[in-house]
Amino acid sequence: KFCQVRYVEDPKGTYPVEEDISPEYLEYAQKWRHNMLENVAELDEALFDKYCAGEEFSQEEVIAALRAATVSEHICPVLCGSAFRNKGVRRLLNAVIDYLPSPAETSCIEGKDPQGEPLKRKTSDEEPLAALSFKLVSDKHVGKLVYVRVYSGAIVSGSYVLNSNKNKQQRIGRIFRMHANHQEMVERLECGEIGALVGLTDTVTGDTLCDPAAPIILEQIDFPDPVISVAVHPRKNADREKLMLSLAKLSEEDPTFTVKTDAETEDTVISGMGELHLEIILDRLRREFNVAVDSGMPEVAYRETISKSVEHEERFRKQSGGHGQYAHVIFTLEPLAPGEGFEFVNEVKGGNIPREYIPAIEKGLVEALQRGPRAGYPCVDVKVTLQDGSFHEVDSSEMAFRTCASIALKAAFLKAAPQLLEPVMKLTITTPEEYAGAITGNLCGRRGRVLGMDGIGNGQVIHALAPLASLFGYTSDLRNMSQGRAAFNMQFEFCEPVPNNIAEKIIEDKKKTRQ
Repeated sequence: KFCQVRYVEDPKGTYPVEEDISPEYLEYAQKWRHNMLENVAELDEALFDKYCAGEEFSQEEVIAALRAATVSEHICPVLCGSAFRNKGVRRLLNAVIDYLPSPAETSCIEGKDPQGEPLKRKTSDEEPLAALSFKLVSDKHVGKLVYVRVYSGAIVSGSYVLNSNKNKQQRIGRIFRMHANHQEMVERLECGEIGALVGLTDTVTGDTLCDPAAPIILEQIDFPDPVISVAVHPRKNADREKLMLSLAKLSEEDPTFTVKTDAETEDTVISGMGELHLEIILDRLRREFNVAVDSGMPEVAYRETISKSVEHEERFRKQSGGHGQYAHVIFTLEPLAPGEGFEFVNEVKGGNIPREYIPAIEKGLVEALQRGPRAGYPCVDVKVTLQDGSFHEVDSSEMAFRTCASIALKAAFLKAAPQLLEPVMKLTITTPEEYAGAITGNLCGRRGRVLGMDGIGNGQVIHALAPLASLFGYTSDLRNMSQGRAAFNMQFEFCEPVPNNIAEKIIEDKKKTRQ
């Protein structure tokens, strides 16, 4: 619509008023209106004919052409506004209705059955239920709220549904349609709707809820591993149990936030995706759960891996009163591609190691990988191929093979050219042009790599990669360099080997903290 929108402040909230465009903006608006209609005409043959004939487009024709181009992913409409000040929110929701496809217009939903075979569901209320939980919230009045999106069928209050990821049936207690912080209780959610469910104690983010008679598993959400950790402890010892319960609720809500206890120091260690992420968690502990906590210095979540293949043989003997312990394994340890985790392959033939001991060997390997032999960080991207071994009819046991495998992996790991990996973050920095040189220079001093720069008006957008370890305190440094006018966001990109000189220092510091 060719108009200007003025937002009127009101005690009940901000609301928009459409007006004729002011004379000082009219020429500018007409220019961009003409550009938009010209581009719209290229999207539709009938509109192109009207454009060439000099005819005006109706508002309905423009919306229909933009909708078709958006649905076919040729364009992406962009709107401006401020959710904090309630400006542009209504226009955004209207644009969702005008330009985005309704559930009825989408193709079949794809998933898998419990055996892993592909399965499809039509987007219809008549189909069996298929819904995905995408968010968890702890509410102090109703408890755990599970936000779901219904892809097919309907969810009815009081009915039983199957959590197909965990193969557990659960009863829907109550159903709410959420309006910001206001909850409207409803009896059912139809296909395409979003709502919050009460009563699903075992459901977490990414789980599929479906009809018990027609199970389906929808595509799960992949969450990155945490990249930064901080040790926390309550200011009052009496709050220790309250702290652990609060952290458990927060970790259930946010899959990228984890909590663990350090076996050596007995500290509670929380991990997340960045400094800001953990700052928000700590603030929520104080504000929502009334737990005052102190936190240590942030610590980067390093990983250990290997860079070459080795073959290793380990024989474990231990004799004490009664039966002794005996185990013997021969395996190959080799590196995997980044992100592939751990793979175990059993190639033992002829029963040289009885089948019942193989799971114990794998368990011992997994335990050894939790704390790397070089610096104590978790080991990733390795493959172990068990080739041979031997056993003793009396002295061999699951515990003996588990212990032998753990010792063997640590020894083989050190022979396989171990490397320390560090998380590398992707940075997008928006700055006035005059500060771009200083910012790029500072990034290079932080072991960063500038990927490119884009000009926008009088500013620059800098795309760069930098190790997370060198970005602590970057927010305040960036403000100082740009007089508070530059801003940035960052996200985890990948892990890469730490330079040897820095790796040695990290390992040395880690050994000192252990002592």
